[in-house]
Amino acid sequence: MELTTLFQLTIDTVWQFYLACTAILSFGQPWTEPSATIMTSIAPATASNPIDFDSIKSLTATESSAVDQLILDELSSDVVLINQIGHYIISNGGKRLRPMLLLLAAKALGQVNASHLILAAVIEFIHTATLLHDDVVDESELRRGRESANAVWGNAASVLVGDYLYSSAFEMMVRTNNMRVMDILSKTTTAIAEGEVLQLLNCNNPDTTEEKYLEVIARKTAILFSTATRLAAVISDSSPEVENALTLYGQQLGVAFQLIDDALDYTASTEDLGKNLGDDLAEGKPTLPLIYAIQHGSPEQAKVVIDAIREGSRDAFNDVFAIVKATNAIEYTEQCAERAAAQAIAALQCLPDSEFKSALEQLARFSVQRDH
Repeated sequence: MELTTLFQLTIDTVWQFYLACTAILSFGQPWTEPSATIMTSIAPATASNPIDFDSIKSLTATESSAVDQLILDELSSDVVLINQIGHYIISNGGKRLRPMLLLLAAKALGQVNASHLILAAVIEFIHTATLLHDDVVDESELRRGRESANAVWGNAASVLVGDYLYSSAFEMMVRTNNMRVMDILSKTTTAIAEGEVLQLLNCNNPDTTEEKYLEVIARKTAILFSTATRLAAVISDSSPEVENALTLYGQQLGVAFQLIDDALDYTASTEDLGKNLGDDLAEGKPTLPLIYAIQHGSPEQAKVVIDAIREGSRDAFNDVFAIVKATNAIEYTEQCAERAAAQAIAALQCLPDSEFKSALEQLARFSVQRDH
């Protein structure tokens, strides 16, 4: 291996470690507001000033259509079950947020090329594979308002098709003929797997700390957001400063999204959320609202939440929900998400002004203002 390549891989490793530490350590400690303007812009959406997600999405409509076609082409297999499950989960709604982030970042840096399109499809394949595996591990029955793939075809088929999507993603990324791309994506999938195992270890464990919880988010969820925006910079041959900024943007955006997801598990409707309310509680997952409620509730309230996590049951959902509400745990979780979103916006300051940079900023605001 050439010395320059080895040096770059070392920088990549150190940077990923820094991002994980930032995501974990930036919570629960004093912090400096990125700017008054940025924090004001994170204010809750109103009926007169909502974030128009469709308008943001329209900025990459042409490129997204090309990515969708590439995904459909790559799903073609002579194994019928792969086609059935692959099309079922890929076509099952969803925001296509991660590939859109890659495309928006690429356009903010100049233009989208063929490698950007391939990697946008790769990111969506990896994300879809994680969903298939997640639903098996969590024994979920709903995904985006429909029966999950494992509920329809069984666990074995879902796991194997998830493996097929992972394999297809790696086959596709080789076409970019870029060693840095392959290094980043291989590290990303490793981090996701580690995050899944960490989350499994935390299940039914009410002693899980906020730091451990945020470590899971950094590895399991935020890493794919940051990889999407980082790859846009890599393929665009951007400077290290821009690459690092977009990586940090994606990391903090991913944290904000996951935190709001955890809050919505106690505030949204089943129809809006696309899954059953209280799923996290039923799976014994100690998410931030529950961790905060244990720490700030009375001994009696803490015991109710602790027992519910240990039992992994939805039976106590109403009682737990009342405690989460009484301890302001939802508000705390939302505040943490707002802080992450503000940090994401601040990271974009090195980019030149454009409608695509503005769209990335709007997505950070959308991440904390959405209700599903």
